[in-house]
Amino acid sequence: MKRILFCFFLIAMIFTSCKKYSKYEGVPFTEKEPRDWENPALNQYNREDPHATMISFPDEAGALEAIKTNSPNRLSLDGIWKFYWVKSPDQRPYWFFKDDYDTRDWKDTDVPSNWQRRGYDVPIYVNIGYPFKMNPPFIHHEWNPVGSYKRTFRVPSDWKNKEVFIHFGAVSAAFYVWINEELVGYSEDSKMPAEFNITKFLKPGKNNVSVEVYRWSDGSYLEDQDFWRLSGIQRSVFLHARPKSYINDFFVVGDLENNYNDGLLTLDVSLKSSLPESQNLVVDASVYDGYEKVYTESKNISITAKGHLSFRKSFPGIKKWSAEKPNLYSLLIAVKDNNGNILECVSVKTGFRKIEIVNSQVLVNGVAVTFKGTNLHEHDDNNGHVVDEAMILKDIRVMKSHNINAVRTSHYPQQELWYEMCDKYGLYLVDEANVESHGIGYDKDVTIADKPEWEASHLDRMQRMVERDKNHPSVIFWSMGNEAGDGNNFLKGYKWIKERDKTRPVQYERAGHFTNAPERHTDIWCPMYPKIEYLENYAKDKYQDMPLIMCEYAHAMGNSTGNFKDYRDVIEKYPKLQGGFIWDWVDQGLLETNDMGEKYWTYGGDYGEEGIPSDGNFCLNGLTWPDRTPKPGLKEVKKVYQYIDFEPVNLKDGMIRVRNKYDFTSLSEFTFGWELTADGAVLQSGTITLPDFRPKAEALVQIPVKEPAPAPGTEYFLNIKAMRSDSWNLVPEDHVYASAQFLLASNEKLPAARSDEISVLQTKTTGSRLEVAGPDMKIVFDLAKGRMESFLYKEMEFIKKGPEPDFWRPPTDNDYGYGMVSKLGVWKKAGERVVIAKASVNQPDMGKVVVSFSYEIPDSTGVKMAGYVTIYTIYGSGDVVIKNQFAKVSDRVPEIPRMGMQMQLPEEFGNLKWFGRGPHENYSDRKTSAEVGIYVSTVADQYTPYIRPQENGYKTDTRWLLLSNDNEDGLLVTGDPLICFSALNYIHDDFESPGKLSQYRKDARTANTHTPDLKPRDLVNLNVDLGQMGVGGDDSWGAIIHPKYRLPERRYEYSFRLRPVTKDDDILKLAKQKF
Repeated sequence: MKRILFCFFLIAMIFTSCKKYSKYEGVPFTEKEPRDWENPALNQYNREDPHATMISFPDEAGALEAIKTNSPNRLSLDGIWKFYWVKSPDQRPYWFFKDDYDTRDWKDTDVPSNWQRRGYDVPIYVNIGYPFKMNPPFIHHEWNPVGSYKRTFRVPSDWKNKEVFIHFGAVSAAFYVWINEELVGYSEDSKMPAEFNITKFLKPGKNNVSVEVYRWSDGSYLEDQDFWRLSGIQRSVFLHARPKSYINDFFVVGDLENNYNDGLLTLDVSLKSSLPESQNLVVDASVYDGYEKVYTESKNISITAKGHLSFRKSFPGIKKWSAEKPNLYSLLIAVKDNNGNILECVSVKTGFRKIEIVNSQVLVNGVAVTFKGTNLHEHDDNNGHVVDEAMILKDIRVMKSHNINAVRTSHYPQQELWYEMCDKYGLYLVDEANVESHGIGYDKDVTIADKPEWEASHLDRMQRMVERDKNHPSVIFWSMGNEAGDGNNFLKGYKWIKERDKTRPVQYERAGHFTNAPERHTDIWCPMYPKIEYLENYAKDKYQDMPLIMCEYAHAMGNSTGNFKDYRDVIEKYPKLQGGFIWDWVDQGLLETNDMGEKYWTYGGDYGEEGIPSDGNFCLNGLTWPDRTPKPGLKEVKKVYQYIDFEPVNLKDGMIRVRNKYDFTSLSEFTFGWELTADGAVLQSGTITLPDFRPKAEALVQIPVKEPAPAPGTEYFLNIKAMRSDSWNLVPEDHVYASAQFLLASNEKLPAARSDEISVLQTKTTGSRLEVAGPDMKIVFDLAKGRMESFLYKEMEFIKKGPEPDFWRPPTDNDYGYGMVSKLGVWKKAGERVVIAKASVNQPDMGKVVVSFSYEIPDSTGVKMAGYVTIYTIYGSGDVVIKNQFAKVSDRVPEIPRMGMQMQLPEEFGNLKWFGRGPHENYSDRKTSAEVGIYVSTVADQYTPYIRPQENGYKTDTRWLLLSNDNEDGLLVTGDPLICFSALNYIHDDFESPGKLSQYRKDARTANTHTPDLKPRDLVNLNVDLGQMGVGGDDSWGAIIHPKYRLPERRYEYSFRLRPVTKDDDILKLAKQKF
């Protein structure tokens, strides 16, 4: 008998293993018309109503621990799925949702992911326009790629008699889902969850889930954001089991009352039941401070299908939530049956804070806060729009360590984990709906913001955002969208949000601009890229009653973030101005590897066929590189955003004024370290504490520094740093939060060079060749060209190419934006075009030779536009003083981008030491963060690898610099008194691009430049300058550099000194000599 049963079992197994598969070829399929993905009136089918984020737990302990992946009611569907991609809907496998559909030849892909980062399709970066032919609501059928996903799952046995939902965190851009061959539903919106009740579609054992994803849909007309257009299942997918009677939604508000001292909790709970008969339930609401229960209350309710109840409780002396002090409490909601059996528990972290607008100011807990913010796109250089927990924490850590306190989720809601971490570690959030129709324009009669047929699409995205994120204390404003025109759809959205949530202001940047909806529908005036004059005029206008918070400013594209302090100065001058959000946080470069194995970051136009829609490198606007390494501009942001100000009062007595600009943090929590330095050496140092130094307070503080007796040619700097001995909201201990540097004393009198150290010089002229020689040295000039050709010292050549005038810099992205190349392009290569007009040589004494060159500088047509004089004064000590005089022939000649000289040294002089601002690159309008000191580095490390190569590596306010070889022989360059410089293994041409790349170019694939295009040369290219213009940063498409950071004068003059040195020379002594 056993043998017979075994045979039957074996036969059954064989038949099972011989399951038939089919491609359903030739089986007709009828398309729905109109297509769901071309119908703005249909945003979803069978999707659950939006609700607050929650995970069901079977007990209170699990809910309090709140580790979602530990819940037995959650089953992850992340991981490997079968995947098939086609270029257009008519090529898709129509019947793939059939259980017996043959997917054995399909590839595997991981979920979540963007399919363009897995080898399918083309990543497209577009700023304003649509990457498809614009004809709303229609999508071009010939190119609308479709991705088909399939996998199986088994429902846990203990989920029997439960409601089961499938949750998609986000899918771009529209999708259908089937369970076991049955169509479950449809959803649009690439950045919000879609949840479907699949209970009736499930079966015991193995189940099949099929998902059909469309790259574009009518919803794509509302997703025209300035970012990579990527597709696929891009956030987590999971199953969620709930009891038959469960918590459908809840809204908790932790408010403040009694002069912001006490907490007021209000909680609304919505219940739902799938049972036909009435259910008698008990709902417990409890609040925990850590593991201590500080409140609990139970209420009975009888529901049929739906039910609702509310709780209200005051908490004297509550610990308040803010970005500085993100105190959180745990709210636990438990649903029980009549017998006290727990049906389910959910929990959320909540905070008590109050957001209000009073007297044209946003108040947080009664305090007017300045928002030191940044915009943030979801971006991972490997995975596109798929961002993991490690990256979220890295973002927050880097932000908070650079004094950023606020983030605008540009231009869509982020994943839920982002909000949880901002609640925990403290960031103010402007939560923005996934609404942008920039490509359609702002015409009030054209924009879909005023089209009734698009009303549902607009409101759906706003409402879903609010419902999902309403319980997060970090969310302090709602934003209805970005650059989507204006009209009645936004007015209606504003009214809905204000009715649903009375605790938060609502903003929209386009509100009131070119609109058919004149009724006010923003609580905050949030302009983009206003000029400083605009801010000041707004602040002075008594009729402007809204707080002004810039939703975007300080465009950080490439080498940018100039004049940032100027914005901060005017913001702090007027109460109505409350800060803004830098554009933006991270360069949206995608990581690739070239044929040489070199890794590099790409940008728009680097993928697909020549001529594909693209806005080039306009996606590279970040304060950090794609891997979140800070760019030099972020150091300036940290300095300008710092919360502690130091002002000198009487430095001789060590007296300074300290201002605490924190809103809720006492300076008693910090330690202040100070040191007195001279020539890079620390002469005195110590630490002080400031007990009972409350927020917003200021006081005189005395640093116990002893005034030095200044030595000749010596500067004495007082450096102050504010640190904490503990880790604070993800920022590690001993991090420097604020700093200051003051020149305490100086003696500008320089010791004269000793005459007995100056040897006799001899000159020799052969044709146009002039030699100036002395013991251990020989300098050669070409008198016909007006150039220094050689500088030999102790038989070592220091010059590969002699100094020549230089008036140009490789254009930054901001330079291309305002047309610098066309406006100032006459100065490119001008130093190479100079025509020698006169050369003279004289020897006023035995140890001194003066060689003078007068030049004419022609434009590209040969017409003189300026004159230039260089005077070389050569001393027998080996010192060469170079004096430069520049004069334009008229004011009609364009201003110069740079006033300086360029020379080249042999590659061996690759070690760099300098006394000036550093250690990071700095410019005339971006040097607040760069303190004066002596820094040691290499020439190679001066290169800043902007993804599109451009001007970089500059240093200002330099006293002296030394380029040396490994034997410590080198060339000392000394300012008279200050110079600016750059020292790189590249020449200007290496950083040039073939024109502006931040716009559509048909030739982008060949025109785009990247870091691997740069190959270090066997030279050191040294610029020694009076200065160059600032980098700017108001915007990158027209704003010119602020006048005070440019070089507009007709005449300029400056000097510097060259001196060969050896290992045994006293560099500090030589640098201070006067000739």
